[in-house]
Amino acid sequence: MKTINKTLKSTKRKSHPFWKWFWLTFLVVSLAYAWYSFYVPSNHIKWDNNITSTQKLINDFDKNTILFFTAEWCVPCKIMKREVFADKEVERAVNSQFTPVMIDIDNPNTKEIVNHYKIGATPTTIIVDSKGKVLDYAVGKIEKKKFLEMLNIVEPNK
Repeated sequence: MKTINKTLKSTKRKSHPFWKWFWLTFLVVSLAYAWYSFYVPSNHIKWDNNITSTQKLINDFDKNTILFFTAEWCVPCKIMKREVFADKEVERAVNSQFTPVMIDIDNPNTKEIVNHYKIGATPTTIIVDSKGKVLDYAVGKIEKKKFLEMLNIVEPNK
């Protein structure tokens, strides 16, 4: 019995100080990344989020419309909101030429419009005319430059 206790005591060693610093650093970096992933600054785009059907979309707007399909859990959506929609140039272009609509795909009231446009992934950005016809779209996170190109290609409704 004494030899077993002696063996157990001899195998138990203190960890090297490097590992304490490694795990502490890992924890801090992980928390910082998690905060960055979910942080979304406010922007001044006048989003309409009350559109629940295609018919309402067609009847309510006389300008081209940007449909941004998102979800609360969608990290790429949050990154896009932070890096694209918070930009002043994007805010000016969207507010002056388009009607922006943000649609939460998890909201049961938006099921009709999500099914109509066959949304299978978030973020999805669709530009439609006043009749609901798709003019341009992008699936997945897009950069500011690509988003501005989408806006410039589509001519505003007169």
